Amino acid sequence: MKLQVTQENLNKALSSVARVASTRSTLPILSNVLLKTVNNRLSVSATNLDIAVTHYIGSKVVKEGSITIPARLIQDLISNMPSGVIDLNLDDNKLHINSRMYKSVMNGVSSEDFPVMPAIEKGQTITLPAASLKQSLSQVVIAASSDETRPILTGVYFNSFNKNLYIVATDSYRLAEKLVTPTDQETNILVPASAISDLLRIIGDYSGEVAITYNDQQVLFAAGDIELTARLIDGKYPDYRQLIPKKFTTTISLPKNDLNNITKVSALFARESAGSITINTSEENQQISIHSIASQLGENTATAEAKVAGDGVVTMNSRYLLEALNVLTGDNVDVKFNGKLEPIVLSSKESSSSYTHIIMPLKS
Repeated sequence: MKLQVTQENLNKALSSVARVASTRSTLPILSNVLLKTVNNRLSVSATNLDIAVTHYIGSKVVKEGSITIPARLIQDLISNMPSGVIDLNLDDNKLHINSRMYKSVMNGVSSEDFPVMPAIEKGQTITLPAASLKQSLSQVVIAASSDETRPILTGVYFNSFNKNLYIVATDSYRLAEKLVTPTDQETNILVPASAISDLLRIIGDYSGEVAITYNDQQVLFAAGDIELTARLIDGKYPDYRQLIPKKFTTTISLPKNDLNNITKVSALFARESAGSITINTSEENQQISIHSIASQLGENTATAEAKVAGDGVVTMNSRYLLEALNVLTGDNVDVKFNGKLEPIVLSSKESSSSYTHIIMPLKS
């Protein structure tokens, strides 16, 4: 293998893929990145067996070839080299990396031992604008569980219902659902939340279209020169729609910033009680108040004016509320619930038909 690339392009590609390389695996080669020439381009790939990321960059290929190189070392090296052209020359599993003032040699491992995710056969494809997909995933992934003992809940669920595509995540304490786009296509896949987090990172500044191709085992997200492949989580997702209330006895509408501010202040006094805050509404006074108690430090009540229909009291986790407010679009927020033990539903008028966030109450 012999080729030339620019430092800027190679550094960007390594930044995209290197975080996927696993340093804790029992397979040492998984801590490497695969460099391979493909159609006069250089592909830079990494995998942890569950997720694989490939970034293609333009290059001047003199001789085809491939090699795997320690991910951490080559990323640190290339990021510290000056901008300009870099020569890569492979000689007997040793990669010579040369620029105008720098010369390095890295010991590589044959690419024959590098695990490659199989191609998706007989798959279906959905194409979405990157901006829409990024917003949808960012609003939903926060609700996914990190508890590996319940693998189903560590996924983000893409599903079609009534000719619409929805993206959903829940950890059983909260649930986020986003209506993404109308579709006639049958979709039912469960993507690991870790893969979604990697996808959001690598398409952060991408503004084109993202093609999502999937079958029963895998999903491939293709965004320009970057591809992310992930194994799907096997299992049946909970029938979450039955958890979403249709009618409410208490409804509050107020500016999102006002609710965010009184929640933040109350959360300061809720640290001892695992973030527990109590919301009280007054239809007569058209106010919402949040009360919290710290047994050793004191207590706090913060109040805001709101449009209130129905008096009510509910106790919930302040962190969950703040995280939901952070991803809600629009200037106003609606909070709805039915008594102390029923789910709390958050939405905004600007996105009420497309995004719903549910938080389960705490026993006061």
